[in-house]
Amino acid sequence: MPLREYHRTAEDLEVTQGMIDDFREAGYIVVRKLLDTDEVNKLKKQFEGTEEFRKYIFSQTDGVHKKMKLCAWNYPGNDVSGMVVRSEKYAGTCEKLMGGEVYLYHSKVMMKDAETGGIIHWHQDYGYWYKSGNLYPDMITVFTALDPCTEENGCLQVLEGSHRCGRVDHLQKGEQQEADPERVEQLLPRLERHYVSMEPGDAIFFHCNLLHRSEANCSPQRRWAFANAFNMARNSSVVEHHHPQYNKLHKVPSSAIRECDNFTDLSGKGFLEKEKADWYDPEAEKAGENER
Repeated sequence: MPLREYHRTAEDLEVTQGMIDDFREAGYIVVRKLLDTDEVNKLKKQFEGTEEFRKYIFSQTDGVHKKMKLCAWNYPGNDVSGMVVRSEKYAGTCEKLMGGEVYLYHSKVMMKDAETGGIIHWHQDYGYWYKSGNLYPDMITVFTALDPCTEENGCLQVLEGSHRCGRVDHLQKGEQQEADPERVEQLLPRLERHYVSMEPGDAIFFHCNLLHRSEANCSPQRRWAFANAFNMARNSSVVEHHHPQYNKLHKVPSSAIRECDNFTDLSGKGFLEKEKADWYDPEAEKAGENER
């Protein structure tokens, strides 16, 4: 089957029953031009030009001699990136796809730089989040391209319908969690794999049990993306951990992204320290440094 893809045609995204049905059946929908060029450029200006973001960037080894850089935080804030997260076309769409109130679980910029960006192994996001006391897989991620995402520079790959297989056991792989390779090998011939090529501003909304991966970036073009994970209010984690339990998300009209000119006041965002992440393994980090 072709990708389950749609095109935004108005300021807000009209979520149709067809979108909801595709999300439930396939585990994802792709929305072309969820952000317009000006909105993408505002995000890039903030992520590339704000010292606070650069201060919190860290690397994650893939266990195969490469690394990806990340910057992650827990609360939306009132800056440009926060307006994106809180907007109707992001948070509001997630609520319609999931069928209830959501809050931000965390945001991150994923940086696969040219010729160095590492692999992301097959995994489910819930493979991580289950271990943090989220009792149900009532969680969703919005992954938005900031640069062209192609097969050459490591675009996202998804196994359509794999969210219906339930949670797969995950194993440590470098500083990542990898879905049980034997189970993945059994699923690959049974499910359709899509290489999700995207232009800047395109986004994919996907269920937390959808199996996905991305290849290393060996190309001369970087591949940056903005990923936002949302949890349903009724699924607030039963244990305190490095990502927040339920906190009210104050949504804004999508026009707030265009109107916001706050690039530098990042107060209250709760940037993540690598050593507190659920995947952090000091031995894997040490091994990755030795490999390089």
